[in-house]
Amino acid sequence: MADSYDVIVVGSGPGGYHAAIRAAQLGLRTAVIERDETGGRCLNYACIPAKTLLRTAEVYDQARNGESIGIVADGISLDFGRLQQRREEVRKGLTGGVAGLFKNHEIDLIRGEGSIVDGGVRVGDETHESASVILATGSVALPIPGTEFGGRILDTWGAWSLPELPESMAVVGAGASGSEIASAYARFGTRVTLLEMLPQILPAEDKDVARVLERQFKAEGIEVVTGARVENVEAGEGSVSFGYGEESEQVDYLVIAGGRGADVAALGLDAAGVGLDDDGKIPVDGSQRTAAGGIYAIGDLTPGPALAHKAQEEGIVAAEAIAGEEVRPIDRDGIPGATFTHPQVASVGLTEAEAKEAGHEVKAAKFKLGGVGAGSVYDDRDGMVKLVVDAEYGEVLGAHIVGNRACDMIAELVAVKELEGGYQELAARIIHPHPTISEAIPEAARAIDKWAIHA
Repeated sequence: MADSYDVIVVGSGPGGYHAAIRAAQLGLRTAVIERDETGGRCLNYACIPAKTLLRTAEVYDQARNGESIGIVADGISLDFGRLQQRREEVRKGLTGGVAGLFKNHEIDLIRGEGSIVDGGVRVGDETHESASVILATGSVALPIPGTEFGGRILDTWGAWSLPELPESMAVVGAGASGSEIASAYARFGTRVTLLEMLPQILPAEDKDVARVLERQFKAEGIEVVTGARVENVEAGEGSVSFGYGEESEQVDYLVIAGGRGADVAALGLDAAGVGLDDDGKIPVDGSQRTAAGGIYAIGDLTPGPALAHKAQEEGIVAAEAIAGEEVRPIDRDGIPGATFTHPQVASVGLTEAEAKEAGHEVKAAKFKLGGVGAGSVYDDRDGMVKLVVDAEYGEVLGAHIVGNRACDMIAELVAVKELEGGYQELAARIIHPHPTISEAIPEAARAIDKWAIHA
């Protein structure tokens, strides 16, 4: 028998390391089990690598197309190898930082694959005892029917880690991950086709916001195809061919970004008495407890959106529950979505259609970012803020932003919604600095009652 702990966290991604650090802060002897790199998939293969490449795409695009703001540069080129080198440098810095946090908080990092056993977690031939276990193993990419990953058929990590810039690429799935890949590579100069089986790109977002992004994608040369079921995929040594509807296409790489499944294969859930719901997720209560005593689950393993910031907060809730603290369950309706395309898309709460389907009587208003002075200054005129509010009391039911800094701007609207604020406070009580893009938020609120100043 190996060491004994108050809590063992299986997985060191954003949810897992937040859970472990919070548990240690609360005086619990804590261990983290990780079979791969510290920091999990988010830091090593997903969120951080994606945003590193997206940042370069932003700067590269601005450098090449800066004539309108007085920047004329010759000989601009992309060193794709150096970009991938920087991606690796960023990754190593952040994963090393997580390992340093574990050391600072006296958290033991155990290398290997963990599976639940009676009284703890087994890693290899050793069992580590603990009365409480937090499962934080995240999710894995799923191929579409008739395909498997390998060679010219890539998952999202395969797309972000390509050794050289491809001439052409097709991306299957226009949710956040697929749209980010399309946005980055199109600005790098790759010919990109973005295919979505549902009627709109970013299917989880408000349709008005999705339309703005689709127009920008088309302006950047991305071929956007909705209502498209990809089939007859054939991968060769140097290309991939596929069909959709009556059309067929051949590209250098086919990227499948259509879905992910909970990574539970190695955990031994059945023997531990932990069941899955119809979506393959682990049901939990407001403290992240599963049906099995002493076992908690967080992040992509549990119902709700597969987002790193959801996992982080759930990890804190689980750790505090184990420590005996009073916890506030995660409000899944208050979890913001953030898509780092160009322009960015961010939202919280219900779309206008969802609010109406849920039986709310709603008011909604849109305000273009070009209506405020900063929209012209920062070349961010085409985006917008859209608010969906309760018609009787004005409570914010949903907020949706598309624009170059939407993912930073959404935090204010998350706070207002979570504090049960109304559009009235946004319209007349919260003062925004000038000149900033954030001034579009009170203008959208004023537009609900048709008194936006810059309309």
